[in-house]
Amino acid sequence: MKTDFDFPKKDLISPVVFRPDFNNFETINTNQAWSLFFTAGQQDNSLGQEAELGKFFTNVLIAIGVTGILWATFFSNLG
Repeated sequence: MKTDFDFPKKDLISPVVFRPDFNNFETINTNQAWSLFFTAGQQDNSLGQEAELGKFFTNVLIAIGVTGILWATFFSNLG
């Protein structure tokens, strides 16, 4: 049986962001950023290649922040 999975042992344990072939100071897209967040830095492609899912998570995070600010503003003077 032949496999093409040939990572050195030191690269299997370390997160993908510390591997020498990752990024090289290039910009990453929102899917890569959210994939790294959800997998604790282990994979950068777990959400796929389309940018819609990454934008969705970013917009949800912004909406939660705005909702929290509005909630605190409107309900801080009660009582």
